[in-house]
Amino acid sequence: MSDYLSPALPPAFFPSTSPASYSRADFGPDFHWGVSTAAYQIEGSGDCDGKGPSIWDDFVRRPGKIKRGEHGHEACDFYRRWPQDLDLLRQLGVPNYRFSVAWSRVLPQGTGAVNQAGLDYYERLVDGCLERGIEPWPTLYHWDLPLALQQRGGWQNRSVVGWFTDYAELLARRLHDRVRHWMVLNEPMVFVAAGHLLGIHAPGKRGLGAFLAATHHATLTQAEGGRALRAALPATAQIGTTFSCSYVTPARPGLPRDERATRRADALLNRLFVEPALGLGYPVQDLPFLGWLDRYVQPGDEARLPFDFDFLGVQNYTREVVRHSPFVPLLWATLVGAAKRRVPHTEMGWEVYPESLYHMLRQFAAYPNAPRLIVTENGAAFPDEPTPDGRVPDPARQAYLQAAIGQVLRARREGVPVDGYFAWSFTDNFEWAEGYRPRFGLVHVDYETQRRRIKDSGYWYRNLLAGLPAGNPAAVPPGAIRLSR
Repeated sequence: MSDYLSPALPPAFFPSTSPASYSRADFGPDFHWGVSTAAYQIEGSGDCDGKGPSIWDDFVRRPGKIKRGEHGHEACDFYRRWPQDLDLLRQLGVPNYRFSVAWSRVLPQGTGAVNQAGLDYYERLVDGCLERGIEPWPTLYHWDLPLALQQRGGWQNRSVVGWFTDYAELLARRLHDRVRHWMVLNEPMVFVAAGHLLGIHAPGKRGLGAFLAATHHATLTQAEGGRALRAALPATAQIGTTFSCSYVTPARPGLPRDERATRRADALLNRLFVEPALGLGYPVQDLPFLGWLDRYVQPGDEARLPFDFDFLGVQNYTREVVRHSPFVPLLWATLVGAAKRRVPHTEMGWEVYPESLYHMLRQFAAYPNAPRLIVTENGAAFPDEPTPDGRVPDPARQAYLQAAIGQVLRARREGVPVDGYFAWSFTDNFEWAEGYRPRFGLVHVDYETQRRRIKDSGYWYRNLLAGLPAGNPAAVPPGAIRLSR
């Protein structure tokens, strides 16, 4: 076991409500353990073997959009190195691997002619997983829309629903006999808001009109994509989709305007896409401006928004503290950042608050018709560097994962139907607009040499999966967690 499994953690890492010690056996034999990645963040080879450009291939070329001018042209070179990386997964004892399919690698123009080399690549990847005893869990869309479709309007064009279902059917026909678990979209709230309202992610659109159009079309797509998979797959296939979420709390509890602002923020961040999927419609009561979605709604859409998913992917990293703001029209709320509150936070500026995962599992499970839940992403970015002897000590990440998984067990013991945990991420990778500086991986990547090194947190996860107890959590040395002064 790691040298860091000794003294007690600070309360911010290991809440008193979290189990002090646990092992894999506490979760039961049917619990799904895994790791997650995304195509654009690791694959590289963006113009190889017939792949078409995606909106991220275009976005990273725009000056000032990505920190330090970085890009995903090479990333982790997973497209070429996948056999060695799958060997690493097997070495870590990880039984399930969630990855995404690059739409434009399979359909360079988004529709029409199929790139056989791209389909063959994902078939080899799936077969490589199965040969190593690893279950593949593909996500069909992780933010990398084919650029050719963006030039036709992208998510603002209602035709995206049909473009996507054709793509989903193509993959299902090719992989139906080997893939048992499928995910439709990754975090629609993020790619819609960051890409079509704030302009900080691809495709870089800004404005309420773009946001509302993309919102409705993405909501339709997550349901119609589910139906397309259901029609093309065996009855035993499990179909899900994933949602970003953050536990939201008022900056000044008991102050009515902060409490109302918190409800509005919760509706936007956590409820906007899941509630239509569950047949509850858009949360217009808490966000009246969503009534303007009507201009994009066509007859029959209300009945098409729900889909009976087999599972929902819960993707949580932190909580958000909210206060009323008269300077943010329509939402009338603002987030009070971790640095401003002088609380420990990660390289992404996100508060270290593993208990957020417990609260969000409880919130999603409270829907009367909610299916089972799987944590499909959870993790933390902290600075880490190899030592001269090649070791990569990352006690802060190890402590975060240990506390967060403890919160999953806490929820499970209270009857929440959470059946899996996938750590984000398997390797360090290209972190979108933040470039390569934030490192989330259980495996360190030297981007100049592409050398991989398993971090201490990776060995800790391996030991947990091997059945060793995760007790006496690690001490976090000074400087491991950033605390703004």
